[in-house]
Amino acid sequence: MSDVVTEAVAALNAKMDGAGFDGSAKFVIEGEGSIIIDADGARASDDDADVSLTADTETFKAILDGELNPTTAFMTGKLTVDGDMGQAMKLSSVLG
Repeated sequence: MSDVVTEAVAALNAKMDGAGFDGSAKFVIEGEGSIIIDADGARASDDDADVSLTADTETFKAILDGELNPTTAFMTGKLTVDGDMGQAMKLSSVLG
């Protein structure tokens, strides 16, 4: 597992503060690996999910750090979404 994925899992779990996510989402960080967020929190995994969000490392870090709005990233083509768009919208509570 890459350092980027390890750091992102820790940051996402800290943001979630022990709360799970209703549904499942996969973050695919290009060239690094994948993270699943579900009722159990965040973990490194390539399991299937309701929605997959794909971005490069720089974009993902900017979203996670609050420097880039996920909607803006999607609208500008920096973030791609595949699957349940409703689940993707719910992620704002996790990333915010």
